[in-house]
Amino acid sequence: MIRLVLVDDQPLIRTGLRALLEAEDGIEVLAEGADGYDGVRLAEEHHPDVVLMDIQMPGMDGIEATRQIAARSALNETRVVILTNYGLDEYVFNALRAGAAGFVVKDTDPAELVQGLRVVAQGEALLSPGITKTLIGEFVARPASEVRTADVQHLTAREQEVVTLVGYGLSNAEIAGRLVVSPTTAKTHVSRAMAKVHARDRAQLVVFAYEAGLVQAREARS
Repeated sequence: MIRLVLVDDQPLIRTGLRALLEAEDGIEVLAEGADGYDGVRLAEEHHPDVVLMDIQMPGMDGIEATRQIAARSALNETRVVILTNYGLDEYVFNALRAGAAGFVVKDTDPAELVQGLRVVAQGEALLSPGITKTLIGEFVARPASEVRTADVQHLTAREQEVVTLVGYGLSNAEIAGRLVVSPTTAKTHVSRAMAKVHARDRAQLVVFAYEAGLVQAREARS
């Protein structure tokens, strides 16, 4: 059962999403809110698996709410999925940096939305390879962060290789095939790398790969 909190400032959007999600087996909408303050409060109250949250709201927006949820150790198991009208833009990238596990566009096909929420609830990032490449090309074609570059030193050579592949959007199974190891071994490398660089989830490991310079925009487009 995926336990979910829904946050959007438009009542009509909330009503439609709630009806859609509650019609699905295995999804329970615990509560809904109208702004980021509600999102943080409801996350603390219910400890949901997923917070599905609009990015642009009056008062506290979804970016700041995501940052506050990600900063609370008691909510380490709660994943934030950002709702946006416009697809990948600077707001979305800032939300990913703040700790979001992924994002969906509001006109996404309902079946894709539900599948995406299931993916995030299982600990994966809601970032397709195509989106990953766009993310690199649009927002990470900039000098690597010195702090992030220093963190790379904590990774073994194999872990650096794995993080790079995560940055390209590969799943654990795809990484296993590329490195000729078992999926369990690939998952172990990913988990250890996340712990070493303090990545909250797989999406944050993707962002780390960009910011540390392990993935370059030019390579991602090739």
